[in-house]
Amino acid sequence: MKATTFVPALLSFVWAAAPPASAKNTILVNRIGPSASELFVANADGTGERKLFLVTGFDYDASFSADGKWIVFTSERNSSADIYRVHVDGSGIEQLTNNSGFNDAASLSPDGKQVAFVSTRGSGSTNIWILDIKSRKLRNITNTTGPAGNFRPAWSPDGKWIVFSSDRNTEADRNTKLDHAKGRWEHLLAASLYVIQPDGNGLRRLTPAGKFAGSPKWSPDGKQVVFYELPVEDTFAARGFGAPASQIVSVDVATGARKEHTSGPGLKISPQFLTAERVGYLVKVGQNQHGGLAFTTGERGPDEWIRNPAWSLDGKLVVYEKFIYASRQYQPMFAKDPEFDLRFSGEFPTVSSTGKVALSPFGEIVANPPINRIALSVMDLDGGNAKQIFAEKTGAAFSPQWSPDGQWIAFGFGAFFLDRASKPAQLMMVRADGSGKRDLTNGSINSGFPSWSPDGKRIAYRVWSEQEHGLRILNVEDGSVTKLTTDYDNFPMWSPKGDRIGFTRAGKNAFDIFTVRPDGTDVKQLTDAPGNDAHCAWSPDGQYIVFSSSRLGFRDEAPLYDGAPQPYAELFVMNADGSGQRPITDDKWEQGTPAWVPKTLGEQSRTQSSR
Repeated sequence: MKATTFVPALLSFVWAAAPPASAKNTILVNRIGPSASELFVANADGTGERKLFLVTGFDYDASFSADGKWIVFTSERNSSADIYRVHVDGSGIEQLTNNSGFNDAASLSPDGKQVAFVSTRGSGSTNIWILDIKSRKLRNITNTTGPAGNFRPAWSPDGKWIVFSSDRNTEADRNTKLDHAKGRWEHLLAASLYVIQPDGNGLRRLTPAGKFAGSPKWSPDGKQVVFYELPVEDTFAARGFGAPASQIVSVDVATGARKEHTSGPGLKISPQFLTAERVGYLVKVGQNQHGGLAFTTGERGPDEWIRNPAWSLDGKLVVYEKFIYASRQYQPMFAKDPEFDLRFSGEFPTVSSTGKVALSPFGEIVANPPINRIALSVMDLDGGNAKQIFAEKTGAAFSPQWSPDGQWIAFGFGAFFLDRASKPAQLMMVRADGSGKRDLTNGSINSGFPSWSPDGKRIAYRVWSEQEHGLRILNVEDGSVTKLTTDYDNFPMWSPKGDRIGFTRAGKNAFDIFTVRPDGTDVKQLTDAPGNDAHCAWSPDGQYIVFSSSRLGFRDEAPLYDGAPQPYAELFVMNADGSGQRPITDDKWEQGTPAWVPKTLGEQSRTQSSR
């Protein structure tokens, strides 16, 4: 094999290389997040709740103004996430920001004239911005770049300071508790609390490095800040993959003296002083064990699956959201670049030449009967005629790929993540109706993530064991296997031109996108950004590659997410040679496993949906 050639990644987001206006690009995107979100206002203990809006939308991360007359919140009702305000009775809604970046976590100044919020505008990183509501003038007060993030700002009662959490000045950390990627895949989040003046001066760290501290709020007298705290290594499990313990802590802003308000098990988040001695917070657990509001004085609210509570300054009301999860197959989603038509999809979508979609969904797809967890399913582009065609209790059907003629689906079956070192997985294929099941590989090595060659004669796939890694090519007709690579490689994807295979390779600090010729020569590295680049997919003409990247870092505090392994993942597009890298999504949810829809199918679907 020849030495690797590195093609420099252009991290300044060059837009000039975008596809021409006539070539609308339709891409299916697995966005791991809710399909809708509703805001509720209730008594401080969670009783007597009512919807803030009569019509269900996509609203979240709300908080009260100091005088209790307004609620500011984030909404995706007009595509991108922007800041709005509304009266507490749901009247007088007003949009405060209008930007294609991600805008979130708003906090009104005590006099109600300014709003501090998180925004990715400009650099793509999450910074704290301040908007003057009357003049609409904006200023960036944190000015970080790259993967560093700033989250959850809150004004001091006198309006002289803003406290926030941030992972600035920390090294990228990986999850070492899971051995399936040797601590190199899932990011952990090390965040401390900082205070800063509204003009950007006086930045000072409040909490030490080495732990996670988040969602700070001021005491009524402005002398203390309350927050939640947990070990950095637990910020992955806190997203919904375990039950780590966190504690509610306050710190004296002047002296640094700490006070722990809680103890014992349970993930406790989103704290707020209600009086000088009483703190409300949220106990976060999974969908089947709701949790709900709790208080340091011992009371508990109703058993409700709610998120991001914020109390009014007088402690009488609370506002929070409830997420809704339902199938959004092929519904449009916001794209930063208007030349891209992004559509919601399930996990690992693949589109056939005949317009059918195959999925291996983690969750349940709405169908009749319902489709089971991690089974192989086929449906129309819009989610209609959904049918489960393969499911076995002994393993998961994962990462399907259509044959070029649309007759067969190749997929991996077995174990692919936590237990892949001890359990085998094989390549299989079935017809589109589920008949003709055929084993393609056998043995103890873990095989998966197939990709067909354009002529339908070969399949590239990855193998994994403690002793053997890399990509292989299977001859479908005679079953012979050739070795393509021997590094820590995964997610192969054959170019429509047949001349190259894109894949993800683990480096010293992150995963990056590479390509290689089918004979194993001319390996080229296309990306070299901080964070992981993975899940590449080719455009139908082979000129562009879409992929998922974590180079811009977290959009919000990691423990606040639910069931999102990589909530920092955004979609990027680049030319086939690695040039012209540019983001096409910008929100707080995880974007992964994209699939490009053939142009003719995308045009047909857009025409039908506009009728």
